[in-house]
Amino acid sequence: MDANPADSCRAYLSKLTMKKSLLSHLKSLSLVAILVCGLQSRASAEPIPVRYPEGTLHGFLELRSEDGRLLAVGDLVQNVSGDRVTARLIFHFKDGSVDDETTVFTQHRSFRLITDHHIQKGPFFPQPLDLAIDTRSREVTVRTTGKDGKDEVKTEHLDMPPDLVNGMVSLIIKNLRPDAGDTRVSMLVTTPKPRMVKLAISPRGEEPFTLVDSSRKPLHFEIKIELGGVAGMVAPIIGKQPPNIQIWILGGQAPLFIREEGQIYQDSPILTIQLFSPVWPNSPHAGN
Repeated sequence: MDANPADSCRAYLSKLTMKKSLLSHLKSLSLVAILVCGLQSRASAEPIPVRYPEGTLHGFLELRSEDGRLLAVGDLVQNVSGDRVTARLIFHFKDGSVDDETTVFTQHRSFRLITDHHIQKGPFFPQPLDLAIDTRSREVTVRTTGKDGKDEVKTEHLDMPPDLVNGMVSLIIKNLRPDAGDTRVSMLVTTPKPRMVKLAISPRGEEPFTLVDSSRKPLHFEIKIELGGVAGMVAPIIGKQPPNIQIWILGGQAPLFIREEGQIYQDSPILTIQLFSPVWPNSPHAGN
C-alpha cells in the first residue's frame, strides 16, 4: 500500500529541518574554531623584544655534511645604520653552488623584518630558489626558470605578520630568555608556492662543549616547523613533516651563535652550520 502523501511530506520536512539544524551547528562550530585560531594566531604574532642589539660584524661559518665533509664556507657581514641592520650571509660551495641571503630589519624595541632576499643556485640545489620578501608593500616575489629556460617572475600580495623571522632565526633565539618557555614565530616558505608557517622554538637545556681546555655550556634550542591546515595534519602521516632544527647559543652578556643542525632546502639532508676558524699556510692543520 502506498504511503500517505501528507505523512511523507511531514517526514521529509522533518529530515530537512534536522539537516539544516546540523549544518547550522557545524557552521557554528567551524566559526568558533576559526575565531579561536585567529585569536591564537594574533596573540602569538608579537615581534621578539630586543635584549641584545645587533652591531657591525664580519664572521666566518662552515657548512658540513652528516659525515663531516666540508661543503661550503660562509661569510656573515652585518652593518648598522641607526636602528636598521643589513645582514648578508653567503655560502660558497666547493661545487660552485651559492646560498646567498640578505636581510634588512629594524631593532627599535623589537625586531621587525623589512626585506629578505634569499638565493640558492648551483648543482647542490635540486631546485633553484630566488625569493624576495618586502613587508612594507606586503609583496612576495619568486623567480624561477621555466621548462623553456626562460625566467618566470611571480609576485603575490600576502599578509605579513609582525613576527616574521626570515633571515633572522638565530638572532631571534639569541634574544629569548632561557626561562621563556616555548615561543612561536612566523616564517614564509616556498613549497613551491609561498605560504606562511609557524616555528615553535623550545629550550632543551644546556649541552656542554670544550674550547681547548675550557668547558662551556651553550643553550640548546629545538625548532619544530608547524605547517598548519590540512598540510600540517597530513604531513606526519605521509612522512613529509620537516625534521626539527637544532640550534646552540652560548649565553652571557653577548650571546653567540655556536651551531645549527637542519635542512637548508626542502628534503635536503641534515647539514651542520657552525663557526669556522681561519687556517694559516704554516699551520699544522693546513690542507685539512
